Amino acid sequence: MIPKSHPRYIGLKTREKLIEGLEQGITAKAGLIAHGRGEAFDYLIGERTLPVAMKATKAAVAMLLLAEKPVLSVNGNVAALVPGEIVQLGKLAGAPLEVNVFYRTEERIKKIRDELLRHGAGNVLTGKKAMLKGITHARAKVHPDGIYRADVVFVPLEDGDRTEALVKMRKKVIAVDLNPLSRTSRAATITVVDNVTRAMPNMVALAVKMKKMDRRSLEKIVDGFDNRKNLQEVLRRIKKSEHLRE
Repeated sequence: MIPKSHPRYIGLKTREKLIEGLEQGITAKAGLIAHGRGEAFDYLIGERTLPVAMKATKAAVAMLLLAEKPVLSVNGNVAALVPGEIVQLGKLAGAPLEVNVFYRTEERIKKIRDELLRHGAGNVLTGKKAMLKGITHARAKVHPDGIYRADVVFVPLEDGDRTEALVKMRKKVIAVDLNPLSRTSRAATITVVDNVTRAMPNMVALAVKMKKMDRRSLEKIVDGFDNRKNLQEVLRRIKKSEHLRE
């Protein structure tokens, strides 16, 4: 039992969720390592949502709402940490969820799908009949009517090579990545440098409000966003952070 007075209560509870996901067969062992790497970058931004991250989050939501065929990609860590939020965002954006994992087994795919359905998902795709070009591992397998045909793909906690492949296919890619220097962050159309446990609730809250906006206003938000400049601003904020000087 972790006391709420613990200074790292939220972080430790997040770890517990991933461990539970591992025990349930949803999260892969490598997912725990990836999360630990992300935690290191979360320390650098002060374990909070930076203003530049909120700017990217707003642009990401606008892009999803403007999309003709948006798809939300879900891996094991996302299913373990924010299943309810990813389901909510899918409904608000009119986007199906598609399970896509690196360490793929049909049993694991089914468990992730069942977890999403348990949280209210109405349409969960589990593709394997179409293949993304330039990828030789299991994440190349996608649904022909999902990620393969999508114009905008939301890929929280993503592999850099798949982000690059999707961009080469002329798809717009929205990523959530705590590392502003990763291949995913640099290749994505919009990168939200934030912890997925903070980014997803933020996206849901914004989507509720922004669904009322007209198309021209949404386009203005997207057109005014520069991912490269946003990532540079994140790095500047990290260098200036007071908590790093203590």
